Amino acid sequence: MSHQSELISSDINAYLAQHEHKEMLRFLTCGNVDDGKSTLIGRLLHDSKMIYEDQLAAVQADSVKSGTTGAGKIDLALLVDGLQAEREQGITIDVAYRYFSTSTRKFIIADTPGHEQYTRNMATGASTCDLAIILIDARYGVQTQTKRHSFITSLLGIQHIIVAVNKMDLVRYSEDVFNKIKQDYLDFTSTLDLHDICFIPMSALDGDNVVNPSENMPWFTGLPLMEALNTIQIANDHNFEDARFPVQYVNRPNLDFRGFCGTVASGVFHKGDVVTALPSGKSSKIKAIVTYEGDIQEAFPPMAVTFTLEDEIDVSRGDMLVGNNKAAPIVSDKFRASIVWMAEKPLTPGRQYAIKLATRSVYGSISLIHHRIDVNTLEHHDANELKLNEIGSCTVSVTAPVVFDPYKNSKWTGSFIIIDRLTNGTVGAGMITGITDDEDLKPVSVADRAARFSQIATAIALTGTNSKDFAYQLERKLFDNGHAATVLETPDAALIAAIKNAGLLCLCIENSVLTEMSFDTNKQSIDDIYAVLKAKAVIH
Repeated sequence: MSHQSELISSDINAYLAQHEHKEMLRFLTCGNVDDGKSTLIGRLLHDSKMIYEDQLAAVQADSVKSGTTGAGKIDLALLVDGLQAEREQGITIDVAYRYFSTSTRKFIIADTPGHEQYTRNMATGASTCDLAIILIDARYGVQTQTKRHSFITSLLGIQHIIVAVNKMDLVRYSEDVFNKIKQDYLDFTSTLDLHDICFIPMSALDGDNVVNPSENMPWFTGLPLMEALNTIQIANDHNFEDARFPVQYVNRPNLDFRGFCGTVASGVFHKGDVVTALPSGKSSKIKAIVTYEGDIQEAFPPMAVTFTLEDEIDVSRGDMLVGNNKAAPIVSDKFRASIVWMAEKPLTPGRQYAIKLATRSVYGSISLIHHRIDVNTLEHHDANELKLNEIGSCTVSVTAPVVFDPYKNSKWTGSFIIIDRLTNGTVGAGMITGITDDEDLKPVSVADRAARFSQIATAIALTGTNSKDFAYQLERKLFDNGHAATVLETPDAALIAAIKNAGLLCLCIENSVLTEMSFDTNKQSIDDIYAVLKAKAVIH
């Protein structure tokens, strides 16, 4: 009987107290399709005795029907792949979360999909993790998906990486194969912001180097996976230098108490510290740090606490209390960010969205897409929009100043989500890279406007007995399809030139030598003219 089992049977209260104060480690598994992510998690749970008997019996029965390991073997991947489509295809589609603990730590595992079309699922699963396990099939080495997941891991600021070279049994446990994969991976990640990388050769199917050291690979002197997860140091991963406290709620239960509730994002706050409320800039001292169990002397991440202040300064939900640190946060209505797009409808510059940054919600838009990042090659490409699962470097403009830090300094105050104002659904996630640069301040060119409106500025003459009404109907059709046009009832050279310089389509209600195209409204319908404009690439 294990020590935990003995403690449960002898003193359940002592066990619960011990369990409550264990350190929590959140990690994800990612990699190519069929690299064995779900099998690895199943093996971890199985070999660490974290599966209930009824669960194990159900998986044994399902292994006969849906398993992929062959006759007589239990398919441990079925412990994680819970969706019917996942079991039928033998792949992971959704992010699956599993929970287990050892005598020293509690764990939350996110099993993320390997397919490229589920990049948003992988990014979602990775966003709260401390560590990533990137699986590589020993037969194939570093693949495109390996690079993609490593880039996203770097983008999301995960500080600890375990590269699990799986299926070593299929390459006869070759040390040379392992060393080549290790070097290939290090060569690729030399340009990424990854630092703490550990390599482990294993066979998830047979359990080599998962929980117990492998007898088949005596040449490997490192720790097996479970021991590495138990011992890796994460306590110092938080930023304890820059004190940030986003205010979630103002607690006013009576006339004698006014507290500011939230979670410490970074830094350390002490009773008596001078804090400044941003964006107002008003300062006061911390009178008390209140918790459910009583007042405390200091608070640090990720503690949820309530501050009371000595002075009655104006602080509201969405504001941020900051300490007097060397690195002050940035207050601006414009910033540069890497954005992962998560919606079927593409991200379009200029469209209004709701932006939620820490506890602050504002309206804003993506004013400029600098480039799209090919997550498979890390190359930069020009882009006018971001489609589902694409990642781009963008400038975000918001309607009111917000307080933030670069994401690499503080995840909590450097990340945001983008919400569709009509559906209220989350359509994107962003990591702030810094303030805007000179590129954002350049004058808007005709080419910029053409890219924004998906059109070429053109003067179009409309003639016929009903040309005026026709022009306004055509303007509406163009507008409803995302283009920008204006009707000019009395055209002249200066007006037409100004409208074209603004990137708009100019609909002139008479024929003129100043127009490039002409249509007779008595002979052509609105749909006919729209089709001609599209065919001639005036709109696209």
